[in-house]
Amino acid sequence: MKFTNRFFQAFLLCLWLFATTASAKGPNILVIMTDDQNDWSFYGDQSPIKTPNLDLLKQQSVVFNHAYTASPVCGPSRTAFFSGLYPHTTGGYYNKADFWRKKGPLENIETMTELFMRNGYMTYGHGKLYHSKMTKERNKKNWSNKTSGGGFGPWPKKSNYIQTAKQKGNKFFSVEEWDGPDSDFPDIRNADKMREFLSQQHDKPFFAVYGLWRPHSPYTAPRRFFDMYDPESIQFPAGYKADDLDDIPAAGQVFSKIWKGRWDLGGDKQKANWRRVLHGYYACTSFADWNVGQVMKALDKGPNAKDTIVLFWSDNGYHLGEKHHYEKATVWEQAARVPLAIRLPDGLNAGKVVQQPVVNVDFYPTLVELAGLEMPANPIDGKSMVELLKDPNARWDRPAISSYGSGVVSVRDIRFRYIQYPDGSEELYDHDNDPHEWTNLANKPDYDKVKERLKRSLPTKWYPSLGGRFNEGAIQKQQFH
Repeated sequence: MKFTNRFFQAFLLCLWLFATTASAKGPNILVIMTDDQNDWSFYGDQSPIKTPNLDLLKQQSVVFNHAYTASPVCGPSRTAFFSGLYPHTTGGYYNKADFWRKKGPLENIETMTELFMRNGYMTYGHGKLYHSKMTKERNKKNWSNKTSGGGFGPWPKKSNYIQTAKQKGNKFFSVEEWDGPDSDFPDIRNADKMREFLSQQHDKPFFAVYGLWRPHSPYTAPRRFFDMYDPESIQFPAGYKADDLDDIPAAGQVFSKIWKGRWDLGGDKQKANWRRVLHGYYACTSFADWNVGQVMKALDKGPNAKDTIVLFWSDNGYHLGEKHHYEKATVWEQAARVPLAIRLPDGLNAGKVVQQPVVNVDFYPTLVELAGLEMPANPIDGKSMVELLKDPNARWDRPAISSYGSGVVSVRDIRFRYIQYPDGSEELYDHDNDPHEWTNLANKPDYDKVKERLKRSLPTKWYPSLGGRFNEGAIQKQQFH
């Protein structure tokens, strides 16, 4: 019976895809992406973070339980999304590199939005999109509208920086309940623009992107989202372990110390500050969820709901104390794993769960195939996930590759994560028995065959870095904001 149902669902999706290809007007596409949202608020039933709108979206969607970012930082991750190319292909390894303005592989490729615009789509975007500026000429090839950003503010008062008697944080490591108007937040202003757009009938199919700035720090949100939680009852992360770094090679420990000052300010020796940061992150995630809900309600109440594919994801995960680390910029599970849900028209395969690992470079070819379009002339690294949308249990012999910088890379299959550093040191984790990645098995001879299998998927070439704020030298010296 289960086989029959799976076959029927796959048949329905094939039928819908055929109709899409034959139609003169392709499906609309809405991409919603949050910033720095980890897996706490998306996977499993025991999340401490309240996200009722995402809970509803998951019920309506195919959910990918093992979705990963190609790079655990904003700019490189978003570049991978829009290009379908891994950072080791493009050289886009770090933030603040202006990848799209530099000579290199990205110069002549067709972005996802360029492809949809070339095929007659109206492309419409607001919020945090690239995290890397384009030239005016190229921006016109990507967007039909004048996009708006907004930034990370509003910023907390200095008195709300996370601090101790001896040390003080900065504006990015701060928490404040916001009592000003909601319109102080760009996520709300941009959501209002998206709601207006989605409530209208359009002559052309659209490819719309709503990019949120939250839950990225600073941890400011309207006070009502802080009031959703009792700060005294907030628990520390289940993935925290006091001696977690003992079996990690020196090259890996460098990454646990990125933004080391933040762990000193808000770690296990400053538990009141730690709980305060968790409270802020919870509130900001619930705030992001509320904004997602506002946009989705506008879509579902308007004329476009039945013809629109929705893809929800976050650009990277986020540490909240696991591996004695805050933020991202690591290739451990906490920073590499991202939420991913795809809602298909007519509720096709709603509620189904895909366990196979996928990467955000796969989103480009997936959306192109769902729209019935041809792939770009330039090669891309991504692989269409449509087979998994048809049948969540379909064969998928392709691990997820995540990297930070040139040479720090992980390979994640359905069970294991393998990590290799530029000096050749390694980590290996068995997620069936160690979901928090506490026990490094890389030096256990019993796992040599597992390592060798995963190493076959490592990149063999690394394009020279296009630069940026963080580089290999800065990593070694731990020079970060």
